[in-house]
Amino acid sequence: MNADPSAFKKNKEFSCPGILFSMARAPETGRLFFGSSDFKVYEFDTAVEKPAPVAFQPQEKQQGHQSYVTGVALAAGQLVTGSYDGKLIWWDLEQRHVVRRVDAHEKWIRNVIASPDGKRVCSVGDDMQCKVWDAATGAVQHVLQGHQAETPHHYPSMLYANAFSPDGKWLATGDKVGHIVVWNLADGKPAAELEAPGMYTWDPKQRRHSIGGIRSLAFSHDSKFLAAGGIGKIGNIDHLGGPTRVEIFEWQTGKRVHLLEDEKQKGLVEQMEFHPSGQWLLAAGGDHAGYVKFYNTADGKIIHQEKTPMHVHGFEFNEAYDTVYGVGHGKVAVWELKAAPAKEEPAKEEPAKDKPQPDAGEKPAANGA
Repeated sequence: MNADPSAFKKNKEFSCPGILFSMARAPETGRLFFGSSDFKVYEFDTAVEKPAPVAFQPQEKQQGHQSYVTGVALAAGQLVTGSYDGKLIWWDLEQRHVVRRVDAHEKWIRNVIASPDGKRVCSVGDDMQCKVWDAATGAVQHVLQGHQAETPHHYPSMLYANAFSPDGKWLATGDKVGHIVVWNLADGKPAAELEAPGMYTWDPKQRRHSIGGIRSLAFSHDSKFLAAGGIGKIGNIDHLGGPTRVEIFEWQTGKRVHLLEDEKQKGLVEQMEFHPSGQWLLAAGGDHAGYVKFYNTADGKIIHQEKTPMHVHGFEFNEAYDTVYGVGHGKVAVWELKAAPAKEEPAKEEPAKDKPQPDAGEKPAANGA
């Protein structure tokens, strides 16, 4: 069955305590793993009759995370999580115990992702470093530094977003002031730099505070395009009162092909993903509420958008791209975007053939046979 964004609808919704910041899904299942504001890591199987979050249990309390768990990735048969405590933890999936705990960043970890082949893990943090790790051994492969530690207004910056390209050759990172670096993973050197300053807001009067930034990045499946998601000019900092903003770049040439802003559903774009066909892009996030938006990548127009039961912090498609699993503020949700099966047209009756007529001069049989 083909995925159809206009057919998007909620299939299941579950309540979970706390804020669920990120998630990963076991392939070919509805088995989800997510990090929470209660400092814990959970497993949640949406396929069972009465799903409930099951906490991962460190052998000793101090072995677990000591702050918000903001990044979750499945790699090399293990779960890797990152937290505001600056630690990366490798977990055994079956025993739910700690395998390895690493002092990864000097400041808050903002995101953790796995490479498409599952052999690498990438973390980004507010020390403005991006680190690439061997998923099996925990060894550091690259320490990438291409972002300034301060904003133009001399306040600490943040490094929020990272994304691997589907071919595994490139890695993108994006920060608070809208600076993007695309890294060559073969040598750890920058391959391109892009700017999206429209996602950064500075309030010089009421708060003397900056907010916004690039909160999500996504490569197209052919690795040609890179989407950056965040928020436009914010009028109400306390409620993230600004338009959603997505910019799509042909990153190797530096050309921006789309600038997409929308006021109907406001707030941060927390995550994005392209459909394998390249025809559309899903973006999700929120302000005090939540939303999903499907963009047509040819013309940048919205195909479909609607509110969600929570501010969405993370989502993942299934393999057929007709189901979306999402987590956010106190909720786990499952949506479907399955096109209705085509209606079969009734078979047309063939017109009756005329009965053969006797040749001229031939007399019909008396019984009409």
